[in-house]
Amino acid sequence: MTDLYAVVGNPIAHSKSPDIHNAFAEQTGEDLFYKTLLAPLDDFEGEVARFLEHGGSGLNVTVPFKENAFRLADSLTARAQRAQAVNTLKKMPDGTLQADNTDGAGLVRDLTVNHSVNLTGKRILLLGAGGAVRGVLQPLLEQDPAGIVIANRTVSKAETLAKDFADLGRISASGFAEVEGSFDLIINGTSASLAGELPPIPVSVVHQNTTTYDMMYGNQKTVFNLWAEEQGAQKTIDGLGMLVEQAAEAFYVWRGVRPQTARVMQSLRNERRR
Repeated sequence: MTDLYAVVGNPIAHSKSPDIHNAFAEQTGEDLFYKTLLAPLDDFEGEVARFLEHGGSGLNVTVPFKENAFRLADSLTARAQRAQAVNTLKKMPDGTLQADNTDGAGLVRDLTVNHSVNLTGKRILLLGAGGAVRGVLQPLLEQDPAGIVIANRTVSKAETLAKDFADLGRISASGFAEVEGSFDLIINGTSASLAGELPPIPVSVVHQNTTTYDMMYGNQKTVFNLWAEEQGAQKTIDGLGMLVEQAAEAFYVWRGVRPQTARVMQSLRNERRR
């Protein structure tokens, strides 16, 4: 019997996750089907319950429900506990729900494997202090960077994150305009690019060997990465690889099989160029 999976969110029709996971299933020979699931904003829990009652095996969770999924889960992996947000739910043999967060693993794998960016001993600037940033901090700190600075418009939010993760490595907080020095890697974890805007950071954060990474992606280069190129950044990367790699990590959580991502990523990029 074919196992059923879905990505749940609101809105959800735009999601590339079904294309990605069904491609993974075809590649690996896993007998599953993956679809989108639109949950009412006020009844995420009910939608999940109905999906599982009708034979669902697992779910990916996207905006605005990652915190709901964190509260709904019966058990949490260490990285989901740290992130306080969940993007992967797995129905266990006893019927309980195990929750995970694969976003950080997806980001780190895209950087280190797909783009050969070494994070060890590097100075990293993270822009934003929301769920997207919280979800990637533990995997980034596990790479043993020289230090991470979290910059945010509301400094107190960045300070809270820095305090929450201080036991894992060298981490500090700053306002956008007050960031000092230059960085080897700058990660835009804000949604500013979606509105064609830039976080108001000094141009001095970029040096000739800087890599920038925007978690957002689109048919053209993001505003943030275009700005970084203008400042002389060596390499700019968008978030499409993170999307595919976090999906591969979720697929592994569910099936115990790790799919190859390069061909799926290339297919999505080709589709965007049409």
